[in-house]
Amino acid sequence: MIKLNKKRALFLGACASIVIFAAGCGNNEDTADKESTASSVAESTEVVTTASISNDPADVMAGLSADGTWIYAITEDVTLSEDLVVTGTFHDKGEESGDIYRKLALYSQDDDHNVTDEFTLTAPTMTVESPNFKIQNGTFVGDVVVKAEGFELAESTVEGNVTFDSQELMDSAVLDAGTVTGETTVAE
Repeated sequence: MIKLNKKRALFLGACASIVIFAAGCGNNEDTADKESTASSVAESTEVVTTASISNDPADVMAGLSADGTWIYAITEDVTLSEDLVVTGTFHDKGEESGDIYRKLALYSQDDDHNVTDEFTLTAPTMTVESPNFKIQNGTFVGDVVVKAEGFELAESTVEGNVTFDSQELMDSAVLDAGTVTGETTVAE
C-alpha cells in the first residue's frame, strides 16, 4: 500500500509540475480550465508516466506517431490539415510489463471521473497502425483506416467511414460502445 501511495505522490507531483510549466508558457486564455482539464485527464488514467496533452496540430501528429506516447489527450477541438497516422506499439501506462494498449482521450473529466467536456479531432484520414488503439469519448471527424488488431470506440463517434484492412481486424474491433456515422467495411 505504501508503494502505491509513493507512486501516486510522484505521479501527482509530476502532473503538478507539468501544469505549472504549461501555465507559465500559455497565453493565459482559459488557463485555469486547461490546467484543470489536463490534470483531470492525466489523473483519471492513474499512470506512472504522464499523458501527452496538447492542442497544437504538430504535437498531436508527433504524439500519436511511433515516437509518441501510449496516451494522448486534447483539451479543445483540433483540426489537422494532414492525414494522421497512429503508429507504434505501446504498453498500458507506458510500462513494458503492461498489456499492449494505446489511447486517444478526446475529453476532460472531474475528480469523480465524470466526463465534463468532449472535444473533436478533425483530419482527412486517420490510419491506425497501433494495436489495441482506443478512442475514448469525443468525436473524430474524417475517415478511419484500421491496419491493426483491437481498434476500439469507447463512448466516442467517428463522423466518417471506418475501413478495416481485413475481416480479422474487423472481428477484433470493439465498436458497439461508439458510433460510426458512415459505413463500416472491409477493404476489397
